[in-house]
Amino acid sequence: MRKIAASCLFLLLALSLAIGLTGCGEAKPTPADAPKAGQETKQAAPAEKVELTISAAASLTDALKEIQTAYESKNAGIKLNFNFGASGALQQQIEQGAPADVFLSAAAKNMKALVDKQLVDAAQQKNLLVNELVVVVPEGGQAQVGTVVDLAKPEVKHVAIGEPESVPAGGYAKEALTNAKQWDALQPKLVMAKDVRQVLTYVESGNAEAGFVYKTDALTSKKVKIAFNVDPKTYKPVEYPAGIVKATKHAKEAEAFYTYLQSKEATDVFAKYGFTIPAGK
Repeated sequence: MRKIAASCLFLLLALSLAIGLTGCGEAKPTPADAPKAGQETKQAAPAEKVELTISAAASLTDALKEIQTAYESKNAGIKLNFNFGASGALQQQIEQGAPADVFLSAAAKNMKALVDKQLVDAAQQKNLLVNELVVVVPEGGQAQVGTVVDLAKPEVKHVAIGEPESVPAGGYAKEALTNAKQWDALQPKLVMAKDVRQVLTYVESGNAEAGFVYKTDALTSKKVKIAFNVDPKTYKPVEYPAGIVKATKHAKEAEAFYTYLQSKEATDVFAKYGFTIPAGK
């Protein structure tokens, strides 16, 4: 009996040892280690881009679109959103609280108005570019015009200009025509446009036999040709100031873009589109 009991005890010990060794094999993940069903590994979300709103004169459209491509390629965290239009209208939008980080005007008076109302810091704005006023006619058009006096000819039935109160190019055109004593005589022919690009469209489409635009706008179209350069002595210099809007929520990024606009890389693009860079810039 003792031998049988000893044998049974030995078997029990051996079985216990075998079970213990099996438990020391490959470790299985605990519920805390194993991912729950349907649970995915979380990855850090990409940083959101800072979006800057640039309110700019319509005549800057082509140059700024090219600058946008270059700037965003070098600044992955920045997205530039452009609001193109007549400088006077853009000025009013900023005065009424519309979002804008940087303002580029086609007339010094619009920037000055914002500085006077303390919406732009005088120390954070400067004259960036210079342009010229020209008269364009449709490519292949029949009207022969070489001076503002020729706009009174019978074959010129419509002359397009920007609305003088809100479109700087229209203001310069009115000034030039007034000094040439042609403003009153041309009143029946004048077709007002919301901005200088609309003037260009009127001439391209043949809805106007002539139009006052900037040299840079004329160079963008193959459907018009420059009939003549308006005498620069008859209107104020066409200056394009740029400035940072005080209400910007992205002061650091707005200042960086404002500074970039003054760089050689950016001014070379402006020059490519026909703008003149002021001496010393």
